[in-house]
Amino acid sequence: MRTLKIAILGMMFLMLSGLVPAFATPSTLIWAPSTDVKPFGMFHLDVDNYTPLQSRDHAGNKTFVLQDYGLLAGLLPERPEENPLAKLWSPLGKILAETGFDYKKGLGPTLDKWPVYFHFKIGVPEDAYFKNMPAFAFGAYDMGYKRNFTNNNVWYLRGAKTITAGKLNLGRISAGYFNGNAKLLRDKNGERDNAGLMLGWERVMTEISDRLWVCVDYQGTQSSYGALNYGFSWKFTDKISAILGYDVYNNPNLRDTVTFQLDVDF
Repeated sequence: MRTLKIAILGMMFLMLSGLVPAFATPSTLIWAPSTDVKPFGMFHLDVDNYTPLQSRDHAGNKTFVLQDYGLLAGLLPERPEENPLAKLWSPLGKILAETGFDYKKGLGPTLDKWPVYFHFKIGVPEDAYFKNMPAFAFGAYDMGYKRNFTNNNVWYLRGAKTITAGKLNLGRISAGYFNGNAKLLRDKNGERDNAGLMLGWERVMTEISDRLWVCVDYQGTQSSYGALNYGFSWKFTDKISAILGYDVYNNPNLRDTVTFQLDVDF
């Protein structure tokens, strides 16, 4: 297992450094990327299903379940004093990074010919350098290798902060901005609609259980990325959890979907 991790990490370092095509589902809320970044040496496997609530789209075409199988890994050691490799970037302190790829099916007979997408993210957690500092993340996802078909190339910058009132945790709010390939991200009329806001609220419901997390997640535009999403996650163990969500798309021509996501860390 250790040898396998080292081999995968090596390939992902190459992707991040640009020696092979890099840059599909990073660590997310329900829909859009979050500011969370996997720690060094952790691998994350996710299996996502987006099931349309109607069998036909607005034009009468059959809708399909989108299946997404993803693998990502944390790249940068968080504590320089505990890992010699971290001396290379010790002046940067708490910066973390992750990268990975996804295999997607159910996007249609054309796009399914090129099912592999890449992503990366760099970020810092809350309070990294000073008290009350927000978390920040910068990255890109859905970077396919077929030009003007799957290279959606969605770049984003996002910040997040946990809000409290005395001892009461009100949850974490986040906001950001994204920009994708203008040739592919279009609205219901086929017009360019490739940039917009990202907003979110999330909270662990400790009053019920430390394993229960709830979230409302929004991404702008009428492109296929634009949606209002809400749902919850249940943590079965420290390394296994599942998300159940509902996705309402900004584009009225797109059918609402139900998200089911299984996450495994190892």
